[in-house]
Amino acid sequence: MIAPLAYPAAALAEIAGCFAFWSVLRLGASPWWLGAGMASLALFAWLLTLVEAGAAGRAFAAYGGVYIAASLGWMWLVEGEAPDGRDLAGAALCLVGAGVILLRPA
Repeated sequence: MIAPLAYPAAALAEIAGCFAFWSVLRLGASPWWLGAGMASLALFAWLLTLVEAGAAGRAFAAYGGVYIAASLGWMWLVEGEAPDGRDLAGAALCLVGAGVILLRPA
């Protein structure tokens, strides 16, 4: 099963791509970051296609929980703002939901 590797890699690629746009549009970074952001978002989309799921929507839904947890990690490691207890509880709940979706019987 590739999902345990593809989902975290996809989350990193998506968050980095979106953050590149955020940096240009909200933080005044060089517009050159937009090219890197677009490449990162394309990598994100490709990585999601590697997940074995009967329907794209199921793969995307399960990914949502991973994205939420990874976003909080990004907030902490890159932006310097530590998640609080509610952030962590919400992420844990989302990861359980992602597991229920992804690990359902075929």
